[in-house]
Amino acid sequence: MSPVEAKWPVFKAKLVSRAEIAEATMAFRFERPPEWTFKAGQFVDITLINPPETDAEGNVRGFSIASAPHEGVIMVATRMRNTACKRLLQTMPLQTEVQIEGPFGDLTLHNNGRRPAILLAGGIGVTPFHSMVLRAAHEKLPHRILLFHSNNSPEDAPFLEELRELEKQNPNYAYIPTMTAIDRSHRQWSGETGIINSKMLSRRLKAATPSDPNIAGAIYYIAGPPGMVADMQKTLVDWGADEDNIRTEEFTGY
Repeated sequence: MSPVEAKWPVFKAKLVSRAEIAEATMAFRFERPPEWTFKAGQFVDITLINPPETDAEGNVRGFSIASAPHEGVIMVATRMRNTACKRLLQTMPLQTEVQIEGPFGDLTLHNNGRRPAILLAGGIGVTPFHSMVLRAAHEKLPHRILLFHSNNSPEDAPFLEELRELEKQNPNYAYIPTMTAIDRSHRQWSGETGIINSKMLSRRLKAATPSDPNIAGAIYYIAGPPGMVADMQKTLVDWGADEDNIRTEEFTGY
């Protein structure tokens, strides 16, 4: 399908910068056309143009947009694997052009600010939520937002300090990171440990909203590896959440 026939924007953008944001995890920032818009939580397809190498996985990758709609760049973040596409993203010169298509997806924050948002992320699955909470702080949205974020250790937790600092900007937002393999870490850690489960949810939600510890009417969002998404969805249903109030996005092959 040519760009003229496409039902979504297709454009070229230059790589502006890249940085390691956690162990084996990098963020890439691309130019953003002034007229291009998206909703926090959506994703794009990025295609390498005439790459010097390729492999069976091809030259196209889907990435959640980690930057917020008010920011002047398109930022994506990913775990780095030894594939041709990711090797080239890591090494190609700045100002190299890629093709970007999108935005796609509907994992976006609900409009009713009276209904809390409970965000459940596994590893790099936090990227769409990073965009959401940046937007909420910038626009001073009324939503009560709790972001639970599971990682093996602080070393491989993307955006850890930034997501913590954001609590100072938005009194309606709380960040709850938890580490599932803290014994592998070289850092001190005094926060939550273990997987996100019903006990952790109950305890932290009760502390955040003592008048409504189950947060009746909340909308739940889950993003991460397929196994984590399935486990969290079952946990929420067993815990009593309405399946109609659960929204998910699986991150495969990252």
